Amino acid sequence: MDFALSEEQEALVEAERAWLTRNDPIAERRPGIDAGPAQPTPGAVRHLAESGLIGLLTADTGGTAVDLTVLVEEHGRAGSPLPLAELAVAARLLEQLEHPALAQAESGAELVLPALPSPETAAPHARIDGARLRLQGSTAPVTGLLGAASVLVLAATDTGAEAAAVLPVEGLGLRTLQTLDLTRSWSVLDLDHTLEAGQWSALPTGTLAWAQDVLATARAADAVGAAARLVDMTVEYAGQRTQFDRPIATFQAVKHHCANMALAVETSRAAVWAAAVALDGDDASARLRAVAAAAAYAGAATSTAAQTALQVHGGIGFTWEHDVHLLIRRIKVDELLDGSVAQHRRRLVGV
Repeated sequence: MDFALSEEQEALVEAERAWLTRNDPIAERRPGIDAGPAQPTPGAVRHLAESGLIGLLTADTGGTAVDLTVLVEEHGRAGSPLPLAELAVAARLLEQLEHPALAQAESGAELVLPALPSPETAAPHARIDGARLRLQGSTAPVTGLLGAASVLVLAATDTGAEAAAVLPVEGLGLRTLQTLDLTRSWSVLDLDHTLEAGQWSALPTGTLAWAQDVLATARAADAVGAAARLVDMTVEYAGQRTQFDRPIATFQAVKHHCANMALAVETSRAAVWAAAVALDGDDASARLRAVAAAAAYAGAATSTAAQTALQVHGGIGFTWEHDVHLLIRRIKVDELLDGSVAQHRRRLVGV
């Protein structure tokens, strides 16, 4: 596949990186890192709304999955707590459902996030009983849910039909998870609800698979961004750290480590971009192959790059004060959520 970002996409990436540099999420997180889970600041949410990024995938904005993917990579690079991909997916689905919550969601006045079944357990379970929808079980982990007003629950019913419901977060069984990730919050919803007619909507078949693939691609892109930053940090450190009166960057073994990290990031990025292109296409089978390949490859490759970064940094990489461990933690969680590496490999083999 011959693919490169357009001038508009490059400008979009540069603008978002500039904003993230001015509003460094990790620097903002540091003072309260022991106080509780990370949450997006009102100013950061306002930025997404005013930039039109929450509604990026809606018909009115006309953005693409490639646009979203390259932006998610920048947020991964910065260690941002903003659930950009989740907000964009929710806005697109609310538009398809013609739900009145769309206006509030796009403006950032009320955050609406999607809650999907776990790719590995297919929970929560849904059953249609006449005009009612019965939801039971736990959703897959959702990032940013602590600051959300509503959640868009998606589920496949026992008949194979797909359904969605917008529910207020307050009053739901929300459990905040303790994960390695200190730069984002992760929560699950424990559902046991019966929804009457008018409280839920039917979805076109395949909507759930599309949403899961977008989020799986986003997790891989996020990991690529964090790993790319680790490459830059590692190369810079290797040029400054001396041993035997020489920078360790002059040692062949360290050169090989840095080269392997850079290779892992670039090949992962290529796989993720291929998945994003497939998400913008109409071939569901090609999309499944591309997303599964990208998530499986990038998940393993970025994790290996992260471990190499820690090794090259040596003792300083283990310290609480250094940012290396924050990015490694983020990459390890990306490797496991929205489908693990093993689960995506099984998907790819089963195509």
